[in-house]
Amino acid sequence: MLTTATSGQGFILLDSRLRPVAYNSEAVQILSFPTRPESIKQLSQFLGDKIRSTLVNGGSPEMPEFVRECKAGRRTYSCRAFRIDCNSVSDIPTPISFAILLERHVSSAAALANLSRQFELTARECETVALLLEGLTSKEIANRMKISPNTVKAFLRLVMVKMDVSTRSGIVGKALGPTH
Repeated sequence: MLTTATSGQGFILLDSRLRPVAYNSEAVQILSFPTRPESIKQLSQFLGDKIRSTLVNGGSPEMPEFVRECKAGRRTYSCRAFRIDCNSVSDIPTPISFAILLERHVSSAAALANLSRQFELTARECETVALLLEGLTSKEIANRMKISPNTVKAFLRLVMVKMDVSTRSGIVGKALGPTH
């Protein structure tokens, strides 16, 4: 079953034998790269083989260990696997045992550039946010930027207003959230 994806995230549901039950087109694009998906004759078989060879990193047949990252060309994707022990709402047992989420890594430079455009941050505000994302305190940011801690706090307040948040952790949340 192939569903249309516009999210940029690959999603796959697997049965207990790691065979795909459902998947979106982004997952197919990621796992088939560089091959064009439409040229694959037996897509479900191909995906099952690709999942076992690329995404499984050992473990037992009942509880396989999945990789944390996979590559497709020059792109790197985080791979998050979820065991599904669900009780069916009907009397029909569910064939789904695992859900796999593949998400593209975005470089920190690209993420900051997107953030800067989205919230119209100045270069210095962007630099302040970058250092904040490294986990630095206002005093450490001030030392790196060669400005006073009060100026750092002023930059952070301006960023908070632009991002419509009220805390430093709010800035981090928006910067690392799905909207960038």
